[in-house]
Amino acid sequence: MKLHHRLDGPAAGRPLILGPSIGTSLRLWEPQLDALARRHRVLRFDLPGHGGSPAGVDARTTADLAGHVLAFADAQGWPTFAYAGVSLGGAIGARIAVDHPERVTRLALLASSADFGGSRPWLERAALVRAEGTAPLLTTSPGRWFADPATGDTTLGRALLSDLAAADAEGYARCCEAVAEHDITVELGRIQAPTLVVQGRQDPATPPPHGRALADGIPGAALLELPGAAHLPGVEESAAVTEALLRHFEGDRRESGLEVRRAVLGAAHVDRAVAATTAFTTDFQDFITRYAWGEIWTRPGLDRRLRSAVTLTALVAGGHERELALHVRAALTNGLTREEIEEVLLQTAVYCGVPAANSAFAVAQEILNSSDEEAPA
Repeated sequence: MKLHHRLDGPAAGRPLILGPSIGTSLRLWEPQLDALARRHRVLRFDLPGHGGSPAGVDARTTADLAGHVLAFADAQGWPTFAYAGVSLGGAIGARIAVDHPERVTRLALLASSADFGGSRPWLERAALVRAEGTAPLLTTSPGRWFADPATGDTTLGRALLSDLAAADAEGYARCCEAVAEHDITVELGRIQAPTLVVQGRQDPATPPPHGRALADGIPGAALLELPGAAHLPGVEESAAVTEALLRHFEGDRRESGLEVRRAVLGAAHVDRAVAATTAFTTDFQDFITRYAWGEIWTRPGLDRRLRSAVTLTALVAGGHERELALHVRAALTNGLTREEIEEVLLQTAVYCGVPAANSAFAVAQEILNSSDEEAPA
């Protein structure tokens, strides 16, 4: 690929592409990376002439840059992906969502805009950088990037300013030209992906009206305004931004947990459990739905077949025969064969003890017999 990029997270994770702002690098996303990479296969990239990307990439419009991002996705075999981007990085994602709505599953736009204030200031900046490099920007960028000047003296703040200092003049200038030509104001209604707009209230580069215009123009978009942030909200308000992105890209833990719980244990069983919930058991039911099913069973590291095998072993070891019966049915649902269930229980005879395995075989046999009776003739 022509642009430098990095992949993080489990290979089986849901695809997520993260785009940086002009003047920064892919490390802009370091505060959010660990959390997002728990369940996503995260691809971060550097703009032309920024970070590890070469300067000679001819990309002078957001459509050109969008083409590189789509090439990344195609190379990974991703027909669809979620996308989050900051400023120009967000504009690239919005351009994809307008031109290729079938590719973007969810979209997050941070400190971005449908129109970055006309072309003149950006073309003037491009001319300045071509003449003098990015050095003149080092005195003005901290005031645009950070509401609190002290953020520029943090480890990440200094690293990002170092990225700006090292950016290639021509690469940066071409990115300025891409920002200058970007105007999708009349096309926002074509974006179909559920969209989150994150806006810093102290952002002088894309002030709050820019975020509100995005949220108003994109059907169903949600808007989060952060009082303590300027143009790089993910750096200054990292916890709030991380939480918002997780909620947007992964959904409510209870909803996703309930969906997986019904798929694994059967809708009838879960509906009975929910209907039997009392004031005394409400918090416990919420806990297991959010944590066991919404956090653990939804992780991409193990498929459901393997999770079922591990769960059977743990239930035998703990002597939890009632739950074991439930999870023998779940194992069949998740694709384990009777022969595989037998092998799992034989393994427990060695490591959990023969008496425990004996009881487990009896429970499993009863469930398998009832399954035979329920099978259509």
